[in-house]
Amino acid sequence: MSVDDSEQDHTIRTGEPGTRVSGPSVLVAGASIAGPALAHWLRRWGAEVTVVERAPELRPGGQAVDARGVAKEVIGRMGLDAAVRAACTDTAGAHTVDADGQVLETFRVDDDGGDGFIADIEILRGDLSQVLYDDTRDGVEYVFGDRIAELAQDTDGVDVVFAGGDRRRFDLVVGADGLHSELRAMVFGPHERFVRHLGHVLAFYSVPNEFGLDRWLLEYQDQESGRSALLRPVQDATRAMAMFYSASADFDVDHRDVAAQKVLLRERMAGLGWLTPDILAHLDDTPDFYLDQVAQVVMDRWSSGRVGLLGDAAFSSSPMSGQGTGLALVGAYLLAGELAAAGWDPDAGFARYEARMRSFVEANQEIGRLNARSRDVPGPDAEPRPDFAGEWFTELVGRAINGVELPDYAGVPDSAAPAGSPITSSAKP
Repeated sequence: MSVDDSEQDHTIRTGEPGTRVSGPSVLVAGASIAGPALAHWLRRWGAEVTVVERAPELRPGGQAVDARGVAKEVIGRMGLDAAVRAACTDTAGAHTVDADGQVLETFRVDDDGGDGFIADIEILRGDLSQVLYDDTRDGVEYVFGDRIAELAQDTDGVDVVFAGGDRRRFDLVVGADGLHSELRAMVFGPHERFVRHLGHVLAFYSVPNEFGLDRWLLEYQDQESGRSALLRPVQDATRAMAMFYSASADFDVDHRDVAAQKVLLRERMAGLGWLTPDILAHLDDTPDFYLDQVAQVVMDRWSSGRVGLLGDAAFSSSPMSGQGTGLALVGAYLLAGELAAAGWDPDAGFARYEARMRSFVEANQEIGRLNARSRDVPGPDAEPRPDFAGEWFTELVGRAINGVELPDYAGVPDSAAPAGSPITSSAKP
């Protein structure tokens, strides 16, 4: 097997898992949010955990993500409420504005008990990832700059070949590697079988805060074109996060081709107005540009044998739902808990995890689809925009925020699986 030398040279390991004496060995692909959150709970219930991440280090920045309802309860059970809140964006609320910057509507952070449009726990994706990594790094093995290249499972375990050349065997493997999950494609089939494009493209990147932004998100929407531009505050008052939405019936740009993505964004946002030209002026010198389709992942099953999926890899609800992080945190809690409660039997554990999560996921995906439809370009063939004023929507939001039970797994056994071979400790860099 040929090995990419650049990947091999940049492989970094952290954590000192030591020798496994009771629980199973679990490999988790992805070190953003879902992966480290799962590692926290797996380690708590006695598993030896390895997290592999193809990036050479944690990715900073990213869009602001929220925790609402049961997701806040999970953060509390992790013992991370104070750490997460200390890293929050401290956003006071949001204003929608017209092209001249006049305020049209206001949403406050304390609306709906902190579970509204702007949640009281709002944090940049990279900052939450850092909190979760700091919480787990001493008890979990992290391998950066590497990825799963080959995988073969049998009734007793999973043999994994890494791109860097290592060959190891694990009891369980979980893919938490996002919308474009390589593990999902490897085990379950090609992306097009599961990824559902919602007709929009999202881009975001950090810019200097030359706009006088002070704890308030600003959003301008052009209803006729289905485009919008946003500026949101971050903890560093000298910077701001810019975001763009645009309607797009198709999406044919490689999600890793940044240069082509920037060309596409400039084309899509030409003539939008408001502060758009000033925001686009920083496109070439931003350190953290991201653009992708707004999409969901829809699957009949989130597991196959000893391999399971979590977070966007399994059930992306899209940024239009505002609940992707909540699904990842809750899913991590339930997946680890149900596996441990089942004595680490993958068939039983994965099945119970799916049974508990399925309706919660479906409610959040419905929210995402409705919000995407509300931004569609008007036209004779367009579906009518949803009316969010009815009781049906209030009930749906309730299910999307709190519609899942969080069992108390404190009494689950942490030594149900037989001891395996020792895992060699890796020195921190």
